[in-house]
Amino acid sequence: MGMPFELNTLIVTKGREKRVEENLFQLEKEGYRLYPIDIPIDVRKTLESDTSGSAVIKKVEWQNSSTMITYQLISLNSTN
Repeated sequence: MGMPFELNTLIVTKGREKRVEENLFQLEKEGYRLYPIDIPIDVRKTLESDTSGSAVIKKVEWQNSSTMITYQLISLNSTN
């Protein structure tokens, strides 16, 4: 029996991210997901929204059918 698995190339927060430090955030997603580590990727609020910034994922943890990512925001797109 296989393990359901998803490969993601961007971070979709849906407003559920939690700030750990100034530019360090954590986000828990349902299911097992794999993200590129130490490579800048886009951050969006929703899949259809514009990019709100770029981040580098520092840590990926799988536990109890969920994925916890820790990422560092490296740029933020401003509307001003």
